[in-house]
Amino acid sequence: MNAGGKIGAARTLPQSVLFCCDHNSVRSPMAEGIMKKLYGQRAYVQSAGVKSDLEIDGFAVAVCNEIGVRLDRHRVRSFDEMEQWGDDLSSFDLVVALSPASQRRALELGRYSHLDVEYWPILDPTGLGDGREQRLGAYRTTRDMILERLTGRFGAGAG
Repeated sequence: MNAGGKIGAARTLPQSVLFCCDHNSVRSPMAEGIMKKLYGQRAYVQSAGVKSDLEIDGFAVAVCNEIGVRLDRHRVRSFDEMEQWGDDLSSFDLVVALSPASQRRALELGRYSHLDVEYWPILDPTGLGDGREQRLGAYRTTRDMILERLTGRFGAGAG
């Protein structure tokens, strides 16, 4: 077992990972960006939301920029949009759901094909904190939770 309490295979990096959350504006883009920074081209990484009705969140951009992860060019997308654009969502080796709604959607996809889905309960920082510094603190907590889950699951990476 490794430090995360998982059997050795848990550190095997999948060839492709899809992160998902509610709107693809905070948690899943953070996870996508951080994973790309840590593991580079070793895995194909995308993110999606149940809905795509928001833009990338400025606080998410700011706290990821602090660790050298650029999200300012991220364009939100939903599961449905990815499928319309020709992505075969069942071809991902691993789908990581970061919210209950996205977990339900990922499990629905898995009904028709074999799809490994993991649920990582990651804090939704939107609406938390009264001022800018408190809000940034909540987003940093979310960022750090994602970073900890990634390194615990796949190892330290190169970043």
